[in-house]
Amino acid sequence: MSAPKIHIEIVDQPIESHPDLMAQRRFLDDPDTGAHVWFYGVTRRTTGDQITESLSYEAHPTMAVKELGRLAEEAVLTFGLHRLLIVHRVGEVPVGMASVVIGCSGAHRAEVFTAVPWIMDNLKRDVPIWKRETFQDGEKLWVHPKEGGA
Repeated sequence: MSAPKIHIEIVDQPIESHPDLMAQRRFLDDPDTGAHVWFYGVTRRTTGDQITESLSYEAHPTMAVKELGRLAEEAVLTFGLHRLLIVHRVGEVPVGMASVVIGCSGAHRAEVFTAVPWIMDNLKRDVPIWKRETFQDGEKLWVHPKEGGA
């Protein structure tokens, strides 16, 4: 088996129009891989009984990339992943657009299916990326991560 590979990126443009989207998909390819899992975290229209207009993300880029790298290395070791890609967007993310993409590959589906929620929960809790929600009525609210994610 080849050595695990990790790709971390913070972007300020829509993930959906990333110029290397197909290259990112091919990044997970490995002859020893039997499963790929992709997760797209997308801005939803409602939060509770409020209508969401957008989410806005801010990050300390150097620290965020460092923490994402640490998290990725831990995930690779914990779940035996072959490849792991994490792309997180900063700036305003309208409803229906992705703020984060996680792609991982491994020998079997069990480890990659289990890895993604673990990565997302730890990303939300530990990585210096902050989220502010803007509602239709103009209210803006900084969102604090919850243990166990949602």
